Amino acid sequence: MLFSSITFLFAFLPLVLITYYIVPRAFRNFVLFVFSLVFYAWGEPVYVALMIASTAVAYVTGLFADKTRGGKDCGKVPFIATLAAVVWNIGLLLFFKYTDFFIGAANGIMGSDIKPLGLALPIGISFYSFQTLSYVIDVYRGEVKSQKNFLDLATYVALFPQLIAGPIVRYKDIAEQLSQRRETLEHFADGVRRFCIGLGKKVILANSIGALFETVSNTPQSELSVAASWLGIIAYTFQIYFDFSGYSDMAIGLGKMFGFEFLENFDHPYISDSITEFWRRWHISLSSWFRDYVYIPLGGNRKGKLRQCLNIMIVWFLTGFWHGANWNFMLWGVYFGVILLMEKTFLLKIIRKAPSVVRHIYTLLLIVIGWGIFAFEDSSALVQNFKNMFGLGGLPLINRQTVFWLAQNAVLLILLAVTSTPLVKKIGHSISRDKPALYNCVCVPVTSVVLLIVCTAYLAGNSFNPFLYFRF
Repeated sequence: MLFSSITFLFAFLPLVLITYYIVPRAFRNFVLFVFSLVFYAWGEPVYVALMIASTAVAYVTGLFADKTRGGKDCGKVPFIATLAAVVWNIGLLLFFKYTDFFIGAANGIMGSDIKPLGLALPIGISFYSFQTLSYVIDVYRGEVKSQKNFLDLATYVALFPQLIAGPIVRYKDIAEQLSQRRETLEHFADGVRRFCIGLGKKVILANSIGALFETVSNTPQSELSVAASWLGIIAYTFQIYFDFSGYSDMAIGLGKMFGFEFLENFDHPYISDSITEFWRRWHISLSSWFRDYVYIPLGGNRKGKLRQCLNIMIVWFLTGFWHGANWNFMLWGVYFGVILLMEKTFLLKIIRKAPSVVRHIYTLLLIVIGWGIFAFEDSSALVQNFKNMFGLGGLPLINRQTVFWLAQNAVLLILLAVTSTPLVKKIGHSISRDKPALYNCVCVPVTSVVLLIVCTAYLAGNSFNPFLYFRF
């Protein structure tokens, strides 16, 4: 079930909110857990058991990973329990997400004919596996106490606002909220506002520019141009940002409606002046997860420059690998890993001396090229698109079709460029500071209602409503 669907907006969400607020507080986690299972089962009922099994493994291994359990020295038990959690979660990901990839690679290398399993990828497995794994590791490190209440842990894992595509919510960030949160009208209203903003980003902006990318991608080679190839990838660059950040906004907003505070996942990444800064602003929950559970345990920057460079490349290979079982994702991870290494060692010192506009162009160019790698899982389509982009595909620089696309989408592209900056947020903050009554009593509710009405109209009249990060 998509957040940006009529079924969710006007059936599932009202029902869960009504039920949640009419039951006694002691039963609210149970309500969230049951409705989260229904939400997950809507698309893949068979894999609900898998998610519950992962929760059970996290619960048991978390209890044994707690070094302070019972106030006794547990010997090697906590380490073994943590290792078991690592094996379970990584094993699940490798089996369901990468088995067919490994089989295909083996067939290509050895000339064998092993039949792929053809397993459907459990939705959200990359996210809830990382969440349960971080929970057990944090318990082992002593950063959080093991959860004795299975329902509270299960609610954390299955929580539908962030279950399907994040942000990756760590247990230690909401441990107290699971049992002690207090819902308020102000908090709820802020959640509705945030949800409507995310819905607008997804439905109005991401879907609209995504249609342009689909059009360019499906246009015959003979009708394309160099400019059209760049236009297509720029469209994808906007689509993936507004698609994923819109979903994160909706998840954060839904969390607020139920009394939770999730950490931010995006911070206007396209205003960055370097790739290093970009990755501090993009998919923050994933970047920080790899930093805290892979990069730092490998030694981080504490064991010399050579080891630091190796650690960075390992992290970025794994980041690419996490996104999907395809060579383009690994190439994408290595691509950004190499750039980050260059910036870390010498390039950042050079570009910091350049004017701001040069730094920004440098960063955006590398970002767009990176999304050009990410967008095409078919290697031949990927290579052909880059040939087209850099004038090696025998295409004209520009043609009538490209001019038509530019004219047709000019207003949308300008709107996307403006809303990808903090400008709109700054205007809102200015109004709320100078005229709080106007902002809270007029601007916020009117904007939220208008966005909901417009998005509903879009959804009712348009079947193009993909969500890019569902496949990861």
